[in-house]
Amino acid sequence: MITVHHLNASRSTRVIWLLEELQMPYQLVHYQRDESTRLAPASLGKIHPLNKAPVIEDGDVVMCESGAVMEYILDQDAEKRLRPDAGTPGYYRYLEWLHFAEGSLSLPLIANLLLQMEQRDGTQPLDGYLAKELTLDFSYIESTLADSPFFAGDTFSAADIMMTFMLEIAQSQGVLEGRTNTLAYLERIHQRSAYQKARSFG
Repeated sequence: MITVHHLNASRSTRVIWLLEELQMPYQLVHYQRDESTRLAPASLGKIHPLNKAPVIEDGDVVMCESGAVMEYILDQDAEKRLRPDAGTPGYYRYLEWLHFAEGSLSLPLIANLLLQMEQRDGTQPLDGYLAKELTLDFSYIESTLADSPFFAGDTFSAADIMMTFMLEIAQSQGVLEGRTNTLAYLERIHQRSAYQKARSFG
């Protein structure tokens, strides 16, 4: 059975969500962030040296990184769900969005989040770069969701789980204002029972 080391308010919610979608049995071990530093406790570092979530254990396998963990779990699913068949156009579209979430999209979103936490006067050199990248990324997302209900096409996949976490960060920053397709997508996703179950763990 897979053990999920779950840190509150972290990307490990994705892993729980995926397991709930697949109705795959798992064990959950909870960790709480330090209230002052917002960092993971040292006890999580005893499981994996990066001391970050998500981390899963399955027999001799101990691994982190959301995308890699998602792929590992999907490999364990005998019914081969939530991932298009390898070699098909849908599969490569799935791969693009699976990696886009923590690749192209993550840097400007997280940088923007950190800058919003600072007290600053006036425009800073990084602001122009972030504005350009966020506009580019979210224009691409918006046009994609105008053409299909999910990121990999007509069917919900693990790429949607990867992307939703980042879209929620964007929404909290006000980046999704006016992005009607993206907002409608999030509203649909939030109605999924597996999503709601995963979110209930904090």
